[in-house]
Amino acid sequence: MLIRRAEDGLLVIGQASHAWLSGQLARAWGNERFPAPTPREEVCLAALQHDIGWTEWDLHPTLDAERGQPHSFQQLPELATHIELWRNAPDRLLTQSTYAALLVSMHGTALYARRDLSALTAGDAELVRGYLSSERARQAELKALLAVAVDERELARNQRLIWTWDSLSLAVCLPWDPHTATRVPAVDGEVDIRMRSTGPQRFELRPWPFASAEVHVQCEARQLSGGFRDEAEMRAALARAPVRRLSFGLNP
Repeated sequence: MLIRRAEDGLLVIGQASHAWLSGQLARAWGNERFPAPTPREEVCLAALQHDIGWTEWDLHPTLDAERGQPHSFQQLPELATHIELWRNAPDRLLTQSTYAALLVSMHGTALYARRDLSALTAGDAELVRGYLSSERARQAELKALLAVAVDERELARNQRLIWTWDSLSLAVCLPWDPHTATRVPAVDGEVDIRMRSTGPQRFELRPWPFASAEVHVQCEARQLSGGFRDEAEMRAALARAPVRRLSFGLNP
């Protein structure tokens, strides 16, 4: 889950709600410089569901005792737990779309391929190597299952689009200001998109990657006070916390 600071406490955004916002970005994407995703429905589904592995965990998060709040995705203490969440994600999509499951698997391996193994313990480094090896084998199997031959260049482009929407969604929700989404696929190669805040929950993007002149996206959060010492108490408070709708405006 994502933890957003607010004047009256914390706004706790589920991973799946942040991914919902990513899916909205995917559906709005595309203009003369930034082609819309293809195959559209499968790629948009992958964007919407790229954090599907987190859904059960977000219902029963663990306590970050140091901060007195649920663990965010950035502070999850055990690497093995994080890897298991990503390992389970593609299976949850297989009954919807094999292509989307493939993209979610590729998103997970893209995240872990960036890990500096030299900074990990020997045991954690081995866990990462094992995860990457098993997911790449899974990706080969999923490609073989698809009736139509996979265009590897298109697949790599779509994986990078999932990465871009994930990045922009995180930047909007947390917020990260300013933020740069790097290596975004465009007709003239890969470019960087710079995003900065222009007001309360409003952001400017340059260059502009969407079809319309303005884009509005939303997600849902739970309003929560911090200071918990007991995990069961924190989970109970989260379950009954009031719902907040977060709306964001994007402009060129």
